[in-house]
Amino acid sequence: MALQQFLYKLTLVPNLHDDGNWTERENNIVGEHFRYLQGLQKEGKLILAGRTMNESAHTFGIVIFLAESETEAKQIMENDPAVDQGVMIAEVFPYKVALFNNQFEG
Repeated sequence: MALQQFLYKLTLVPNLHDDGNWTERENNIVGEHFRYLQGLQKEGKLILAGRTMNESAHTFGIVIFLAESETEAKQIMENDPAVDQGVMIAEVFPYKVALFNNQFEG
């Protein structure tokens, strides 16, 4: 089956909008989240991952990736440690990159 593109949008759970509510637990989970995304990258599934840089309730992250089906896409999202361990809320969408600047190096 051909791989399809998907996007999941991540937002922090509301109580973590206040920096004072972060503990070592949440920081460790975010580290696991980053390593999870690196694993998707190594598998050739990750297209792009990043976040907005504003520090407010409106900040969010996105993960654009490849999966064989919407079911697999949902599993990938739900297996993200930040989602699985309740630090972030996520929603998955079918997606298609329309344009890409292959000279961009971040």
